[in-house]
Amino acid sequence: MDTTLDELERLMASPSEGEHLEFKEAKNQFDRDKLCKYCIAIANEGGGRLVLGVSDAPPRRVVGTAAYNDLIDLRAKLLVWVKFRVEIDELKHPDGRVLVFRVPGRPRGSAYALDGAYYMRSGGELVPMTPDRLRVIFSEGLQNLVDQIAMDDVTGADVVQLLDTQAYFDRVGMPYPAERRFVLERFAKERLVFENGGRYAISNLGALLFAKNLEEFDLLQRKAPRVIEYKGRGKLVSLSDQIGNKGFAVGFEGLIDYINAKLPSNEVIERALRRTLQLYPEVAIRELLANALVHQDLEVNGRVTVELYDDRVEISNPGLPVIDPERFIDGYESRNERMTDLMRRLKICEERSSGIDRVVAEAEIHQLPAPDFRLGPSQTYAVLFAPLSFEETSREDRIRACYQHACLRHVSSQVMTNSSLRERFKLPAGQNATASRILRDTLERKLIKAVDPASGSRRYTEYQPFWA
Repeated sequence: MDTTLDELERLMASPSEGEHLEFKEAKNQFDRDKLCKYCIAIANEGGGRLVLGVSDAPPRRVVGTAAYNDLIDLRAKLLVWVKFRVEIDELKHPDGRVLVFRVPGRPRGSAYALDGAYYMRSGGELVPMTPDRLRVIFSEGLQNLVDQIAMDDVTGADVVQLLDTQAYFDRVGMPYPAERRFVLERFAKERLVFENGGRYAISNLGALLFAKNLEEFDLLQRKAPRVIEYKGRGKLVSLSDQIGNKGFAVGFEGLIDYINAKLPSNEVIERALRRTLQLYPEVAIRELLANALVHQDLEVNGRVTVELYDDRVEISNPGLPVIDPERFIDGYESRNERMTDLMRRLKICEERSSGIDRVVAEAEIHQLPAPDFRLGPSQTYAVLFAPLSFEETSREDRIRACYQHACLRHVSSQVMTNSSLRERFKLPAGQNATASRILRDTLERKLIKAVDPASGSRRYTEYQPFWA
């Protein structure tokens, strides 16, 4: 449908351009290469309109454009240049000539490119499309990766041979069926296997979680978790390097036991009884490992890796997170929803969004430095640090701990105060000034804010995270 003057007025009144609308003054001309790139970008974002002859900043007004007088020729050339049809409306507005390019959306599962480059818009500017965004587009319409087939055309006996079906029933607290067909029916209901004419296909999800040996599944063996133990604080000398071979669910407890055996511990005597205390709380290790397994990007090369150093534990997973690391404590968005749901029912994962809360809480209880969540080029890292005295911690350690303490208090319907922060660091009452300095540093980073900005007392001010 052609764009009308009334519709143009509605478009001009839009509070922002958004993904489907772009205004350019173009009073005299508009570069052909830029025209093509904007058409490509708008199409990649689902289609929309590029309007020439209108100022792009509100309140918008028609300024008129003298660009592209031969629209018939331009339509034909655009089809050659961008490889899809763009309709062009010419409007005679009282304040000048306006051109409206009506750009169709890209086909599902594909993206348009110009000279081999994919474009999108960011803040009204043309930018190359990010690899993560391209992966999302190209995966549209495809079968979910966890539902894709890891091994096809096997018998029911093969399924039971390849997958640890007993572990599933143990984990969900159900008796193991007396007949194999009931086992297979349950696994089919969970979409761990698919039945076709008496034969079976094992899904990626079934193999990733329940494989007795991931090496039996060629394309998935590279996803087996890896544990590396180093001497000292760097990677120069490795003491051991072990890659697991079991599915995530069936191998999880063994993996935790293996990691704990590698971690340092202390022996203490309580009431004449000798007890071994782990340097790192096992709950924190479990939650970080489970989190890495279920939130990894399965389409990115790499595996979940646990690296053990003298002063820290680093757990990394392939892929960047779908939410900002600063929102790990309160936010929740799963990349692998079905895997996460099943791992939760198998009692491996915590409830939604509570896993990182527990990690941070354990760090506070055991007086560890605040965990750090870092991003690499295509990995997400969670770092748990060995105990340090307050004097040994850095300014960055203290700011991170202050922010995480504010988040933890907020999700518990509490506020952070100078007093609660001193308790976090086990500082005596006489060190109010020290806590105030940490609060000031964190405020300057804009990670926290005062609940009541008008409060004149730093000592009694209540604080909350910046996003509260």
